[in-house]
This record gives sequence, structure tokens and C-alpha cells, in this order.
Amino acid sequence: MKLIAIGDTAPNFSLEDNHEQFINLSNYRGKNILLSWHPLAWTPICTDQMRSLENNWDKFQKLNTIPFGISVDAQPSKKVWATALVLEHLNILADFWPHGKVTQDYGLFVEKDGTSQRANVLIDENGIVKWVKVYPPNQLPDINEVFQILSNMRLAVK
Repeated sequence: MKLIAIGDTAPNFSLEDNHEQFINLSNYRGKNILLSWHPLAWTPICTDQMRSLENNWDKFQKLNTIPFGISVDAQPSKKVWATALVLEHLNILADFWPHGKVTQDYGLFVEKDGTSQRANVLIDENGIVKWVKVYPPNQLPDINEVFQILSNMRLAVK
């Protein structure tokens, strides 16, 4: 299982979200996409990671970017967790069955734990991977780093 690389075409997927809707990556061409993997719902750092995305929703919108949380948890768990976190905008995706298939496609599956790594993957408006960062499991991703990369992507397009 090889980690997805900058310049790769992002593998398409269709995953159920916390609203019981299927999200197809290919439907978001024309937007930048942040896929923010968290190992498991209901854990403190994962909670902070998803709240960070929700709390910065407007800033993402100004940068033509849709953030998605994603993990291998089942959809019913994602739905209840999103309600508990009061996520009004953020969709969190369940890569449950086949277990971790999308996570595996992106090279982020941790076989021995049956979870994902903690990671951020930025995909541009054309579906090309522009940035990948894997974090230690106990480290909260720096949201400002994500915004810096998005700003650099924006400048590169102009």
C-alpha cells in the first residue's frame, strides 16, 4: 500500500456521510477538497480535528475549498458523533465497508489497527493531489498550515 503522492489523480469514491447521503468526490470538480483523516471518532484529538474544520468553515469557503472528515468508523457512529459535536456544515464520511477501502486507496490504512492514519490530503479543482501530510496519531493537525498551502495553491493558479 503506497501513500498517495503529489501530482496523482485523487481516487474517486462514494461514501456515506453523517447526513445519510452519499458523497462522490467527482461531483466536487471545480472546488478544492481537503480530506482530513482521523483514526477513530469519539477520541479527543479526532474531536478537536473535526471541530477545527467546522470552526473554520467560512475561511475554507473563501478559498473555494470543501473540507471533509473521514475515517473507517461506521455511518451510524459518524451521525451520532457529528450531532454530539454540533457540526452544522462539515460532512464526515464513513469509510466502513468494504472496511477502509478508500483509506487503502490513498495509502493511509493502518492494517494492524484497522484504522486510518491521521492525515490531510488537499486536492485541487481538477482532482489532482496537491499536498499530503501524515501526522503522528497524537498530534492535532495545524489548521493554519492547511490554509497556508491553500493560499499557495491559489497564488499558483493566478
